[in-house]
Amino acid sequence: MKSFRYTITDKTGIHARPAGLLVKEARKYKSRIRIKSGEKSVEATGLMAVMSLGIACGQTIEILVEGEDEQMAVAGMEQFFKRNL
Repeated sequence: MKSFRYTITDKTGIHARPAGLLVKEARKYKSRIRIKSGEKSVEATGLMAVMSLGIACGQTIEILVEGEDEQMAVAGMEQFFKRNL
């Protein structure tokens, strides 16, 4: 399993539009990708699940990746977060 932490810098946090883009990015990979915020953890491939976390600007989250393409998936997701959130 691979993981990384990221602090959200987007002023509006993870709202509908970026959540949709995040889900689309996560679905590119075969690995299981989860987002952990506090004690709550959800699948990154579910739009409503991601939005249910209510992630705001300045909040640090953890992205957990496990599977056959985890190295590529963690690198891709990290780049996605840096570019978009």
